Amino acid sequence: MDIQSIKNRFGIIGNSPALNHALSTAVQVAGTDLTVLIVGESGVGKEVFSNIIHTLSPRKHNPFIAVNCGAIPEGTIDSELFGHEKGSFTGAVDSRKGYFETVNGGTIFLDEIGELPLGTQARLLRVLETGEFIRVGSSKVQKTDVRVIAATNRDLLEYTQQTKFREDLYYRLSTVPIRVPSLRDRKEDIPLLFRKFASDFAERYRTQTVQLDSSALQLLVSYPWYGNVRELKNIAEQTSVLSIEKLLNAETFGKFLPQKDTRAVSLLPAVSSMSAGTGSTNNFTGTERDILYKLFFELKKDLNEMKQMLLEMVHRQNFGTNAAPLPDNLLPAYSGGQESLPMSPKNYNTNNNTPILIQNDHQVQLHEEVEETLMLADREKEFIAKALKKHKGRRRDAANELGISERTLYRKIKEYDIKE
Repeated sequence: MDIQSIKNRFGIIGNSPALNHALSTAVQVAGTDLTVLIVGESGVGKEVFSNIIHTLSPRKHNPFIAVNCGAIPEGTIDSELFGHEKGSFTGAVDSRKGYFETVNGGTIFLDEIGELPLGTQARLLRVLETGEFIRVGSSKVQKTDVRVIAATNRDLLEYTQQTKFREDLYYRLSTVPIRVPSLRDRKEDIPLLFRKFASDFAERYRTQTVQLDSSALQLLVSYPWYGNVRELKNIAEQTSVLSIEKLLNAETFGKFLPQKDTRAVSLLPAVSSMSAGTGSTNNFTGTERDILYKLFFELKKDLNEMKQMLLEMVHRQNFGTNAAPLPDNLLPAYSGGQESLPMSPKNYNTNNNTPILIQNDHQVQLHEEVEETLMLADREKEFIAKALKKHKGRRRDAANELGISERTLYRKIKEYDIKE
């Protein structure tokens, strides 16, 4: 089957060389049982490629199931994939087959494979290498014949260096890697996609098809489209429903586009405005949120480690004649408490410039915890609460908005005791 027939059959629009190469690889590998790793940014259509591979494979008449690994809580994902025995954990009132058992002979698509816990990764590696698995709570080894197609928008090789992903599993999964290009890598396809989406939405909503003049078309192509095809489709739908004029120029069309041209620069003003208590937040993209969260968490970790190191130094050594030993029950934990060193000039020994603790009425005076570390958790909780409110409690949509997995969102809701 040629590439154009594949595009027509699965509704794929575009003629860029990168897209054609990815489709050609998918067609070639479909007839084998090789494990495939589909790599690409969020919104590029990785699941479509998994459907192509399964539909063109000898397993096409057997079951196919798509599993979002990031949407399943960590405590239940082993049970979902491999099944469990009755009584193996709280709530296991009956035995249950997992996906690898029910899809025997077919294909399983593991989306967001980078979100799998390390323990589950070890189980998956055994399935890939030997075709064997064990239900949770059982000691009986079972066999399965399942083809695995995985997908990720993460850099799994970098994850292996951070010990977040098993290196042996990475190389086992990426027997045949397929990289799906982003819209930024196939700009020539953007006008075709927009026209197709605009035509479809005009038919759905029974309105006139939105069209773009030359200036709007130039803006359409130059826009970075960090959300890829999914974002482009959303913008096409917005313009189809909300625009009064059906021939849009650059000024009119630009009102529908989020301002993302200065992504990295916009982070600092956004943090500043939120810290000031304005309550306003920007619509961050996934990459912006990743950078911002990483900055927050690394800062909090560094501050807590500094407090722990300084307090332990004071506890072990008696600095200055007026220094009071730190009680054992006030030694800091890694997670951070309310204790930290007083760092004002009057709390320094003038002889050797080392910090001391001042004893007043037999009580050790402790400086308040650095304000920023409290604010980081507060802001994270605020982001999550706002996202849940915006999407009316729909966790999957809120997780997509925040740029985190649904499992991570579930854990954060429990951690911060957020009422939905």
